[in-house]
Amino acid sequence: MKKLDLLLAEKLLKISAIKLQPDNPFTWASGWNSPIYTDNRKTLSYPELRNFIKVELSRLILENFGDAEVVAGVATGAIAQGALVADTLGLPFVYIRSTPKDHGLENLIEGNIKPGQKVVIVEDLVSTGKSSLKAAQAVADAGGEVVGMVAIFTYEFPIATKAFEKAGVKLLTISNYSSMIKAAIATNYIKESDEKALQKWREDPAHWTPDLDFE
Repeated sequence: MKKLDLLLAEKLLKISAIKLQPDNPFTWASGWNSPIYTDNRKTLSYPELRNFIKVELSRLILENFGDAEVVAGVATGAIAQGALVADTLGLPFVYIRSTPKDHGLENLIEGNIKPGQKVVIVEDLVSTGKSSLKAAQAVADAGGEVVGMVAIFTYEFPIATKAFEKAGVKLLTISNYSSMIKAAIATNYIKESDEKALQKWREDPAHWTPDLDFE
């Protein structure tokens, strides 16, 4: 039986929620060259996969953050999946904006968090960890206690690992970059020779260039 992380990675590759182009990299908004592009919102269009992810995120929460009283989804990618998880667990749901509304109450968090409530955060994707931890800080500023974070996928950047450790936030994911590479090779999505370039990018994404890796 395939491990859960490999199984989900295969499913994400199959529906092009993850695309790999080590020879013709994408350019992120940050200006970074990237051999990978991820859009986990695509999973919402596939009921079986959507349910699979909902169940596994719920399981992670029950097994590791069972004292959570509120589920918080990070906008925009994790709003829908976070709401599905909250419904499955029978818990209140809120979502966290990346920036406050520019009108009305200028809320950063939509929904109600009572002071002292234990909150588990749902993310769709963790890259550098900056936006994820900003969401965690928003919950803390609203008086909530962040008990942990669950996500569909992580790039496993060393900078993110350090940031989560420093913030004291425990992150658990269904799948990850290392498993995705294994799944991509096993399904002939990429060549084994592409693995070196993909690993180098993960280690230092800010300075990775395809020219250096394919000489």
